[in-house]
Amino acid sequence: MRAIAAAFLCLCLTVGCDKKSEKETLPAEQRLLTFADDDAFLDYIQRTHLNYMWDGAEPTSGLAPERIHMDGVYPQNDADVVTTGGSGFGLAGLLVAVEREFIPRDTCVGRLHRIVDYLARADRFHGVWPHWIYGKTGKVKPFSSKDDGGDLVESAFLMQGLLCVREYFKEGNASERALAQKIDTLWHAMEWDWYLNGKDVLYWHWSPTHEWQMNFPLEGYNECLITYILAASSPTHPIPASAYHNGWARGGGIRSESVAYGLPLRVKHNGAEGYGGPLFWAHYSYIGLNPTGLKDRYADYGEVNRNQALINYAYCVQNPQGHKGYGENCWGLTASYTVNGYTAHRPMQNDPGVITPTAALSSFPYTPDESMKALRHFYFTLGDSIWGAYGFYDAFSIGHGWYPKRYLAIDQLTIAPMIENHRTGLLWRLFMNAPEIREGLKKLGFEVAV
Repeated sequence: MRAIAAAFLCLCLTVGCDKKSEKETLPAEQRLLTFADDDAFLDYIQRTHLNYMWDGAEPTSGLAPERIHMDGVYPQNDADVVTTGGSGFGLAGLLVAVEREFIPRDTCVGRLHRIVDYLARADRFHGVWPHWIYGKTGKVKPFSSKDDGGDLVESAFLMQGLLCVREYFKEGNASERALAQKIDTLWHAMEWDWYLNGKDVLYWHWSPTHEWQMNFPLEGYNECLITYILAASSPTHPIPASAYHNGWARGGGIRSESVAYGLPLRVKHNGAEGYGGPLFWAHYSYIGLNPTGLKDRYADYGEVNRNQALINYAYCVQNPQGHKGYGENCWGLTASYTVNGYTAHRPMQNDPGVITPTAALSSFPYTPDESMKALRHFYFTLGDSIWGAYGFYDAFSIGHGWYPKRYLAIDQLTIAPMIENHRTGLLWRLFMNAPEIREGLKKLGFEVAV
């Protein structure tokens, strides 16, 4: 049994930790100030952020709420709306919770059965879930006026997490094997080839009402690489390799000669070719997909992600716009809440002075030293302002004096999985071990590290 730091034992005693109760296996809102070592510190950080997917889960579905506002104010009346993509990251995180004994294995399996059964009942469109779902009913909540059907990218993030779950439990007891089989059923039902729309490129959306009117082809580079990997790997509805090379890779046009801070980008970041896009592009596809040693004819994706993170860091250190608080201990630009809504923060082009903790923390596999410095600063120096029941609040701005006590699933739930990939590679091993994924990567011409 893995040793648990004394800090956690003290915390469990404080909140009455009891393995018989789901609600008491993850920490309440309490910011510890001393830890035995860095491992105990990282355990605590992971454990608290995973609480979003545990205590914070929508009660009917067990899935991740799109947002949790600690002030109880929801301008769109969407407190019960769940997110498919964010839930995929959360599902991967629950495996971390089991592996590190934050929650009992059998209790987690019970929760996972409930989640998977719900997903089987929820609205799907050619096997693909919508971006948002009303948690109580399983019905689609339109993301926009014409986006009321299948969202291929968000569903890819969800299935990435589900396949990690399948691989983790597929050789377990009868209940665990049954869970893995349920996931297989969902996986086999996804009609990736339908979302080609008869073309040689995948399309993000399809609606039974508006059909293809969203008209959003998936062309690289952005957060969507995992969509093509899964589509090529499907055992029932695969896409041809040509859709990846001609669609995603633009017939080779995805390659880039751009260099920032002495670091080559290697691929063209859509709309951000000079300094790279928001950092979630280095996170979402790589919860399970291991970029280390992952190469194709266009790029080495370990280098792509590492350089994007280092460019983001270098930009914040240089701080050309003079934002208060930016520096080697306070960095990270990605999509998040901002001072006037929601936006994709990125170097130079869209930088209003907002730092999003997930940007640096989910980059641990690429920038371990820089990420640890940021983590210590966020937690010990700024913690009174930016820490709550589910870890760091979504974003903050020192210059604007802006510290909202609000969370977004897609930011919150990548932190624990990516820290785990840095620490042990758990989720990378699980996903990359799936036989369909190995075949799909081979089909697309990828080299994979042994």
